[in-house]
Parts: sequence; structure tokens; C-alpha cells
Amino acid sequence: MKSLLRARAPASSLALSLALLLLLSMAWGAAPAQVPPPLAPAPAASAAASATAPAAQPAAPVSLSARKVYEQARSQLVQIRTVLKGRASQTSVGSGFFVTEEGHIITNFHVVSEVALEPETHDLVYVTADGREARLQILMLDVLHDLALLKALPADAAQPAKTFDALPFRPAGQALAQGERMYSLGNPLDVGFAVIEGNYNGLVERSFYPQIFFSGSLSGGMSGGPALDQAGRVIGINVARRVDGEQVSFLVPARFAEALLERGRNAPPITGPSYAEMTRQLMAHQNLLTERFIAQGWKRATHPHYLVPVPPDRFMRCWGSNHVSTTGGLDFERSDCVMETRIFVGKFTTGAIGVRHESYDGSKLGTLRFASRHAQSFRNEGFVRLPGEHMTKPQCREDYVESNGLPLRAVVCMRAYRKLPQLYDVSVLVATLDQNQQGVQGRFDAQGVDFSNAMKLAQHYLDAYGVVK
Repeated sequence: MKSLLRARAPASSLALSLALLLLLSMAWGAAPAQVPPPLAPAPAASAAASATAPAAQPAAPVSLSARKVYEQARSQLVQIRTVLKGRASQTSVGSGFFVTEEGHIITNFHVVSEVALEPETHDLVYVTADGREARLQILMLDVLHDLALLKALPADAAQPAKTFDALPFRPAGQALAQGERMYSLGNPLDVGFAVIEGNYNGLVERSFYPQIFFSGSLSGGMSGGPALDQAGRVIGINVARRVDGEQVSFLVPARFAEALLERGRNAPPITGPSYAEMTRQLMAHQNLLTERFIAQGWKRATHPHYLVPVPPDRFMRCWGSNHVSTTGGLDFERSDCVMETRIFVGKFTTGAIGVRHESYDGSKLGTLRFASRHAQSFRNEGFVRLPGEHMTKPQCREDYVESNGLPLRAVVCMRAYRKLPQLYDVSVLVATLDQNQQGVQGRFDAQGVDFSNAMKLAQHYLDAYGVVK
């Protein structure tokens, strides 16, 4: 990767290099490498991801067919539309459902994000299954679990307050059983209200926040709709699907929606852009993410010659590949570790960590050709391009350091979020320098962390390199 700022000070310690980086960084922001998430915001004309399950002995509810479940829940189900102010044109659609008689509605944050972040240009309305329409206001957001609490506004302020049919939540003490039948409701692709049958398959592995694995086909427009058990009780909220598989969908556990309702039932409506609240929640997330990531440590025996930082499979998935040249070229192996949980913040996602490395063997090339190919690979590193309205340009510092007796070429880059103050993306690029025909290059990316945690994570990553003894 081409560094924007180059310095060849003969720093021999990581502490000195990071101190220099810290001084440089005070003026700028943070740089990432966002790996495309494996989840698609399946349900809505926006984006999403998250889910859960209860605990204790399951009750034996009355079994209802999909038709009866839908008929029972039809009056509580709504379509949620984001429309341009002063115009009838809609910019996105999703689903939601009533949870109180006073008109409180649960949906996904990504369904209402345009209104939450740009209230001066967008409005929210809901449409019932029988075609009635009215305006909505946002009361509270849970960005980390992709949830929003809304409230219906009366069509006529002079009329007495209306009461609404509300869907009940399944009691937390009644655990979901593996294979239990579930019914997801929503308005897929804006073609009409529908019910999708599927099964409960436990919680998603390696998800930073709990998610329910739902074996049903969620489609765009179903985001924010309820998933019900056979007794018509809410057990999850539609949120995302895998785009590379069939009937692999995800739900936010109902307990997070219940908690949001409890906190925000009497909250005043949010009238301005929600960046400050979003930042507050992301700050809490990045503290937890940093703490958990560092606490898990690194895998052992990741390379025959080097100590190379590869995280364990707790909340990251690692994939490997290799290439053996048949023409006397460069042989290499690659490892990519990415989180499957990302936080949706409007036009992009953040709040994740990625780690990768490539091992090169240039014994077929010779010293000079290997050095050229190795350096070219290092320079080719880049960054996801986000519009300038969202992030500052990356600022980078290059240096030569030593970790556990291993000489390294290291570049640390950062860039800042313009509308999420105190949050940065940080990238650390590393190349080993102890051999002239073999080597390792590594990359670490953390998105949406504060400056202190960015430095802590960078140090943690660099400290993990060394030579096998």
C-alpha cells in the first residue's frame, strides 16, 4: 500500500513507532478495509442484521396453521413507508407491527434510517393490511440490534385517541425448541402482505450479538415484520438473509424489542438527526468489541517459521486458500478472518474487525524477483471508497519496527467519521523483512473505534508477530 506520509526514522521499538503514530494521528481520522458482509439487508429497501431466543421450559401452545396465524395477526401488521416531505413519492418500504394499544410499533432501524438521519427531507407513514394510512414518529432507536420504536400519530388531532390491536410477546421463560415452527410476516417486495413458514434452528454461531437462525425465505420489504410462534406470539423480528444460500435468514430476538419498548414507551419523539444517539451506542459497542477481541488472544502454530496473528473462531470466521505456481512463479497461502456482525449506520456499515495474512514463497523466483513481487503486493493494498461526506481521507504513517526479534515494515492508517465524532477506522499493514525469498504480509482492520482503542488494537496486532523458536 502506498502510504500518504512516509518516515524512515530508525525506530526499533513498537512503543516508539506507535507514539509517533499517536502524535501524527491527533490531527486526523481512521482507515479501514471493509470486507463485504455475508448478510444482505434482505427485508426492506434499505439494510440490516441481528437476532435471539428465550430460556426455560416450552409451553404447549395451541397449534395454528399459517393461515390462522396470519388472520390472527393481520390487524397488527403494517407496512412502513419512508416518503419525501411534501411529496407522495416513497424512497423505501419495510414492515412493522403494533405492540401496544396506544399505537407503539416495532420495526428495524434500517427501515426508518432515512427519517432518523435526514428528518428535514423525509417522513414516515404506515399502511395497514386493509389500506388505512397515517403518519408515524420515532421514539427510540437500538442501532446495535437494528431496531426502532415508533408511535402512530392520530389522523385527526380533534378525534379521541384510538386504540390498536397489539401482538403479544412470547414469555421469556418459554424456550424455543430446535425445529419449532415459526411464521414470518411482512410485505415482501411491496407486492402485498404475506406469511412465510420456517423453523427455528437455534442461535447463529459467531454472531457478536444474538441472532436467530430462521430457515425461511425473507425478501426485501419484510424487514421489521414479526416472526410468530404457533400461538401467534412474537419471538423475533425479520432483519436479514444470506445472499449466497437458500432459506438462511436471521431474526432479532424478541427480548431486545421488549427491552426497547420498556425504555422508550413514554419517550418524547425524536425530531432531529440521530447521529449523536447513534454515536453514543457505537461508542459502547466499540469498547465491548475491543475488550472481547483482545481477551480472546491468538491461535497457536499458524505458520512454520513465523508467529502470525490469527484470531480463534469465537466470533470470527476464517477462510484459507493457497496457490502453487506451475510456471516457476510465486507460491502463496492466504487466510481471511471476518466478523459476520456489522452495525448499519445509514449508507454503510461499521463496528467490525477483520484480520488477514498471506504467506509467500519465492524460492522459484530468486532474491531480486521475489523482492519486487513482494513489494508490489504490499503497495497494492487499498481502502473501501466511501463518499467524502461520510469519512475523511486516510492518513498513514510508515516505519520499520521489531516485534519479538522479527524485523517488520509497518504502516498504520486512520480516517475519521465526519458525522460520528470520536470514531475512526484503523488499518495496520505489516510485511516481514528477515528473509530474502520468503515472507508474510498481514493486515488488520477495525472499523468504528475511538482513538485509544485504535492504538490499543494496533499494538495488540503488532505484538503478535515473531519468529518460531
